[in-house]
Amino acid sequence: MTDTTPRRTTRQREAVREALAASEEFVSAQALHQTLLADGAKVGLATVYRALAALAEDGEADALQSGGEVLYRACTPTHHHHLICRRCGRTVELEAAAVERWARQVAAEHGFVEPDHVVDIFGLCAECAAVR
Repeated sequence: MTDTTPRRTTRQREAVREALAASEEFVSAQALHQTLLADGAKVGLATVYRALAALAEDGEADALQSGGEVLYRACTPTHHHHLICRRCGRTVELEAAAVERWARQVAAEHGFVEPDHVVDIFGLCAECAAVR
């Protein structure tokens, strides 16, 4: 967040944060909204979208594009990458020193500084691959 003013914590925003933390995989705003409603929370879909965007902006959630929609997952606050199962959505956070070195090298070779990047690797987890 570019502004240093802390965000106001509301009951609805906290419900979104808790529901996201309870999910072990990336989830859409619509799916999270349905989970919240099923749990009896009174929160609108627009509020869920805003809360998820704020969590991602503040570094409390990761966001990725998949199939034309943004998916979110609670994450650790340090820089990391993801290994994601295409079938079940299982997600593993990865540190990848080789990727970090490569990103800095490629940026430097082209005269860029302060490189930033996102690396998400999609595949099938062992359980889903065994079902094939």
